[in-house]
Amino acid sequence: MTLLLGPPSSGKSTFMRALTGKLDKALKVSGSITYCGHTFEEFYPERTSAYVSQYDLHNAEMTVRETLDFSRRCLGVGARYDMLAELAVREREAGIKPDPEIDAYMKATAVQGQESNIVTDLTLKVLGLDICADMPIGDEMIRGVSGGQRKRVTTGEMLTGPARALFMDEISTGLDSSSTFQIVKYIRQLVHVMNETVMISLLQPPPETYNLFDDIILLSEGYVVYHGPRENILEFFESAGFRCPERKGIADFLQEVTSKKDQQQYWYLDQEQYRHVPVPEFAERFKSFHVGQQMLKELQIPFDKSKTHPAALTTNKYGQSSWESFKTVMSREKLLMKRNSFIYIFKVAQLVILGLIAMTVFLRTKMPHGQFSDSTKFFGALTFSLMTVLFNGFAELQFTIKMLPTFYKQRDFLFFPPWTIGLVNIISKVPVSLVESIVWVVLTYYVMGFAPAAGRFFRMLLAFFATHQMAMGLFRFLGAVLKSMVVANTLGMFVILLIFLFGGIVIPRGDVRPWWIWAYWASPMMYSQNAISVNEFLSSRWANPNNNTSIDAPTVGEAILKAKGLFTRESGFWVSIGAIVGFIILFNILYLLALTYLSFGSSSNTVSDEENENETNTSIPIDEATNPPTQSQITLPFQPLSLSFNHVNYYVDMPAEMREQGFTESRLQLLSDISGAFRPGVLTALVGVSGAGKTTLMDVLAGRKTSGSIEGSITVSGYPKKQETFARVSGYCEQTDIHSPNVTVYESILYSAWLRLSSDVDENTRKMFVEEVMTLVELDVLRNAMVGLPGVDGLSTEQRKRLTIAVELVANPSIIFMDEPTSGLDARAAAIVMRAVRNTVNTGRTVVCTIHQPSIDIFESFDEASAYEKRRTSYLCW
Repeated sequence: MTLLLGPPSSGKSTFMRALTGKLDKALKVSGSITYCGHTFEEFYPERTSAYVSQYDLHNAEMTVRETLDFSRRCLGVGARYDMLAELAVREREAGIKPDPEIDAYMKATAVQGQESNIVTDLTLKVLGLDICADMPIGDEMIRGVSGGQRKRVTTGEMLTGPARALFMDEISTGLDSSSTFQIVKYIRQLVHVMNETVMISLLQPPPETYNLFDDIILLSEGYVVYHGPRENILEFFESAGFRCPERKGIADFLQEVTSKKDQQQYWYLDQEQYRHVPVPEFAERFKSFHVGQQMLKELQIPFDKSKTHPAALTTNKYGQSSWESFKTVMSREKLLMKRNSFIYIFKVAQLVILGLIAMTVFLRTKMPHGQFSDSTKFFGALTFSLMTVLFNGFAELQFTIKMLPTFYKQRDFLFFPPWTIGLVNIISKVPVSLVESIVWVVLTYYVMGFAPAAGRFFRMLLAFFATHQMAMGLFRFLGAVLKSMVVANTLGMFVILLIFLFGGIVIPRGDVRPWWIWAYWASPMMYSQNAISVNEFLSSRWANPNNNTSIDAPTVGEAILKAKGLFTRESGFWVSIGAIVGFIILFNILYLLALTYLSFGSSSNTVSDEENENETNTSIPIDEATNPPTQSQITLPFQPLSLSFNHVNYYVDMPAEMREQGFTESRLQLLSDISGAFRPGVLTALVGVSGAGKTTLMDVLAGRKTSGSIEGSITVSGYPKKQETFARVSGYCEQTDIHSPNVTVYESILYSAWLRLSSDVDENTRKMFVEEVMTLVELDVLRNAMVGLPGVDGLSTEQRKRLTIAVELVANPSIIFMDEPTSGLDARAAAIVMRAVRNTVNTGRTVVCTIHQPSIDIFESFDEASAYEKRRTSYLCW
């Protein structure tokens, strides 16, 4: 089992993706990668190996169990069944009688296509997800599992599959040290017992977790600095003149020793003057180190392909047949439609309301027919109906874009053929489209006074149903191509305007300029308008002789159609329906092609001014942070406040999922008899395992819980807490860094100051205070940097954390809550954030943080700690 370490932007994720065959095909790659001597062209590396991404992309509506069951069914059992059959033959030949329980387990793991499986249950148990197995995963809008549990679901997705090589990218983000240790310990047993290959990338592994690994790969600036046994890595760096201090975590030391800013503090050769050792020199030194020489010797001997077991490498692209994949995806789509049933009910209700309004506007008693002048109101009614049906399909744009991140992940991991989910989306929405079309036509057709013949009624229904299907196909295609909600909404409305402009509604065919006539014939709306108009105006009600000599037509109906530039024969209806069906097929084919060949987009890293300006600076320990302004020096003074709480209990209504599991209580207790106090100028850490209630406690104290029942007393400097005033003196830094991407750092902080500072503060004072806050969190050198999108461009994760703190600080709070400010950061980035936190505390403010997996340096930066276990206070350290 190998641990992959390296500072930010060292290439860890790229290296893992290269080893699993998941690099962008457009990238130029040199060298060779082989599995058991076989190149990527001889098997499917995406199925032979499993890559656990650092990003948690899931369907928020599905439960944990449903998510793992779906991944297990898609990934299949691989070669387990064939290997079990071979094992049974060998056991019979050798006269071996297998243990009944082990035999039952192996047979259960080799069963394919079942809704539930023992592999899922085992994965849930090992990852500690059994307690939340029936809870939805959730997202920003849906309440679900915690961030740490969501990270474990990401890991569990790949563990349910048959892959024998696992590559796990930063799986400990959001997990406490104990959970990380237990998960890595299980994976270690899996490696040694099942003879699997595993590489895990961790950001801040604690010493006990670090010691579980056999080998270490240290990456820096794209170079392999070390690759070999864990026991020899300190020896290698000592031979180069660098030694790990006694009270320093080895993993933290390894990530800092190659950095120009941090390297000097580890130099231990007093008789020699320190000189910076660049990363390429480390890489060359490793080649002459005895571990590197041994590895080169082993690589010179090619692996004998004949020794490879036939089942070791996967030659089937997918884990199921195409039909089984289709059924699996269809079952998930039915589940998601059931969970999103409110949206479909709302869409029907919206049609009913619009239909009732339209019926009163275009009431048949007020709409005479038979004469040329009577056609205006009927055209208005038809056009409004057409627009309603078209815009009703606009929801497919949001559905498609919301689906894409999870779809791209599963497509790239070969869960299913891309066409299956596209075809499922198309087929599953046909009944919905039919129901919505029936609701509209049944409500409005006869009340508005259209042609009463039954044939005309059903042909109108067919026209609206085909138009609705065309609109859904168009918006699905636009969502799959544009991929961004903002861009898709903007261009989607632009496309609709073009369709209407050339659809024969705004301007008749005879008035269209010759150079735009092609757009008229290419507009789907033109054919829909022709279909419903021909259906109405060629009925017997409009067969009166035409008295308008300016239009050459025998009947009033034909004259009306000719004046609008529409088809004047009954065959025009079926021509229009055929054209609409052609557009349906075209848009859906383009949708399937977009799902198959387009990707979500690539990320680009930027080099900030901070890196350039501080290139020659050495690191500053947390306890030697930059001198922040004291309270007397701050432009806007504040009143230091303490916060105390006594016997706090918090209850919520029992979730429906837990009631279904047999829980009879009406309330679920999330906090139980918790007491404590936070003081000004004191940095307090809330520690505990995932699910202990740390974030819940902070939410209760900060007044962010709007539901449930809170018991106990909470006082601010001895006075009972009143939320109206407490909100003005407190700040809350969420774990998720949410900022506007298209503004600079300075603009983000200044905008927050405009909104949150009192109107009594003049503009000059406000700007001076913003400057002080930027200096406090060390963002002054990044003032003109664009915030950007997380994982795409702009600020790094650590810089976003500091920006989150700054946005809260400009409100000039006395008490600040910070939810996991070091989560998702490596040791050096976490130290920078904690330095900003310490600067904040030194101004005299009360600061409370929840932390996961703290290193020795980070833990010692706190003044006090409060540990929680199972939603109770375990102990306090002062």
